Amino acid sequence: MDELRTHERLAVARLHALLELLPASLDRELAGSGLTSFEVTLLGALHEADAHRLRLTALAARTNATLPRLSRVVTGLERKSLVLRVACSEDGRATNAVLTTAGARAYEDVRPRYDDAARRLILAGLDDAGVASLAELSLAILLTLDPERRLAVTAGQPAGS
Repeated sequence: MDELRTHERLAVARLHALLELLPASLDRELAGSGLTSFEVTLLGALHEADAHRLRLTALAARTNATLPRLSRVVTGLERKSLVLRVACSEDGRATNAVLTTAGARAYEDVRPRYDDAARRLILAGLDDAGVASLAELSLAILLTLDPERRLAVTAGQPAGS
């Protein structure tokens, strides 16, 4: 296989830098809230779900997380009384995560701060066409990384998108 060309190395290096810097930058913006950006994403997925509950496997897919990572984060949110784990009534082998009233309030309080941080850190330098290009380029990479369409961001995408 051929070596990466200069412009390909640059693209990969910039993407790698973005992946390294963005989570920590978002977390710094949310530091005073007591929540990480991933925790906000998780609470948001539960907030938008029917009855504020999802099976842990579905929540992992919606948050683009592995089940072990999700389980660790849910445990931390349980300690903060923001989420509960309950047995799934439809399948006794499954477990649901349920957003508590305190969790819903915490999410509603932090959401504007998260949105502002995302706008400033990710979207501020882009016009509408740039945002559309970012979405398209991100999807192309995600479809390569998630060919089974396990993640919520790729699940509804047709093959070859």
